[in-house]
Amino acid sequence: FNVETVEYKNISFTVWDVGGQDKIRPLWRHYFQNTQGLIFVVDSNDRDRIVEARDELHRMLNEVC
Repeated sequence: FNVETVEYKNISFTVWDVGGQDKIRPLWRHYFQNTQGLIFVVDSNDRDRIVEARDELHRMLNEVC
């Protein structure tokens, strides 16, 4: 995975690119503890995986809500 800190004006973002492979997904929950925002990026050209991405996002959000 990749981690970068981006600063804009008086705001600092720590961005984690953790990948979306099946074997990595169980680890996601370790990276979004104490998170104040989430950007979930999906390849919209891969229409076969849109439903899978939606389901995975819902599963992840249900863990923290």
